Amino acid sequence: MSAGIDAARFADLLIGYCLDVQERQQVLVRSTTLAAPLLLELQRAILEHGGWPFIRAELPGSTEGYYEHARDWQLDDYADLALTEAKKIDASLAIQAPENTRALASVDPERLARANRARRLIREQTLKRRWCTTLWPTQANAQQAGMSLRAFEAFVARALFLDQDDPTASWGSLRAFQAKLIDRLGGAKQIRIEAEGTDLTLSVENRLWVNSDGKRNMPSGEVFTGPLESSANGTIFFDIPSSPAGVEVAGVTLRFVDGVVVEAHAQRGDAYLRQALATDEGARRLGELGIGTNFGIDRPIGAILFDEKIGGTVHLALGRSYPETGGRNQSALHWDLICDLRRGGSITADGETIQRDGKFAR
Repeated sequence: MSAGIDAARFADLLIGYCLDVQERQQVLVRSTTLAAPLLLELQRAILEHGGWPFIRAELPGSTEGYYEHARDWQLDDYADLALTEAKKIDASLAIQAPENTRALASVDPERLARANRARRLIREQTLKRRWCTTLWPTQANAQQAGMSLRAFEAFVARALFLDQDDPTASWGSLRAFQAKLIDRLGGAKQIRIEAEGTDLTLSVENRLWVNSDGKRNMPSGEVFTGPLESSANGTIFFDIPSSPAGVEVAGVTLRFVDGVVVEAHAQRGDAYLRQALATDEGARRLGELGIGTNFGIDRPIGAILFDEKIGGTVHLALGRSYPETGGRNQSALHWDLICDLRRGGSITADGETIQRDGKFAR
C-alpha cells in the first residue's frame, strides 16, 4: 500500500467531492491493478453513497498488447458495448497508475491516432456526464518525476490538498480565488502571452471562463476558456515536456496565423507532434486556453494532469474545445501543452497585467 497517501481519505474526496455520487447512480472506475488499494476504497465509498460501483482494473501491459495485436478494423471501429456503457453510466473516474510510463513509446503514432479518431463518439458521450481524472502514485511515475516513491507520494498528497486538515475546504478556498481571477478575465477581449520564444495573441471575446476546482480533475487548479478558433496569431514555445501516450515530446514551438498552426517543431518527439497535428482538421486549431493556479504543484513531473495546473504556468490545448466555454472547435485530439512563465513571462488581458513571472497581479 502507498505509505504517503491515505487511500480511504482519497476515495472519500473523489466520490463525495469530485463526483458527488448520489443514490442508485452507476459509477465506472478505470485504472490498473497497481491502484488496488484505492480501487477497494472507492468501491466502499461508492456503496456508502448508495451507488453502483463498476470497477475496471486493467492488467499492466494490456494497452500495449492491444495496439500490438489489434487488426486494422479494430483500430478504426469500436465495440457497441463501449458506446452503450458511455451512454448509460452516470459518472466515471479514470485513475492513472502506470507500470511503465513509456509503454506506448514504440507504438506507431498512426495506430494511436486511428484508435483515437474511432473512439471520438465514446469520449463525447462520457464528457456529457460527471467525470474525473486523477492519479495513484506508482514506482513508474515516481521515477519519471525524478523522485523516490515516498517523496512522490508526499508531492501528490500536497497537490491534492490531502495533506491539509479539510481538503474539501481547501478546494473551496482555491475556488474563491479563481472566481476573482475570472471576474478580471471575464470581460477581456484579447489575451497576450509573452515569454522567451513566445509572443502570442488570441481572442476570448464573449467566451466563458470555467473555474476548475477539482470537480473534474484531481488535482485541479486552473481557469480555462475556449479561444476564438481563428484568433491565435504569433509564436509560442512550450518548455515543459509532455508525454501523451507515453511518448516524450519536448521543446515544442508552434506558429499560428489566424488560428491555424502553420509551423511546428519539437526538439524531441517531432514525429508524434506532426502525427497529432494530422489527426483531423481541428487538430491544428486551439480548443483551450488555461491558466494554472495550484501552487501546491511546484515542479513538472511529466504528467499533464499535474503539470498544466502548476501555479505560474499557462497551457494551450490543440484540438477539441469544451462546449461549456463557448468553444466550437471539434477534433479527436485534445493535447495540453504547457509554457512556464515563472522565469520571465507574462499574461495580459486587454493590456492589463494578469500575471508576471508566475505571480498574479493584484
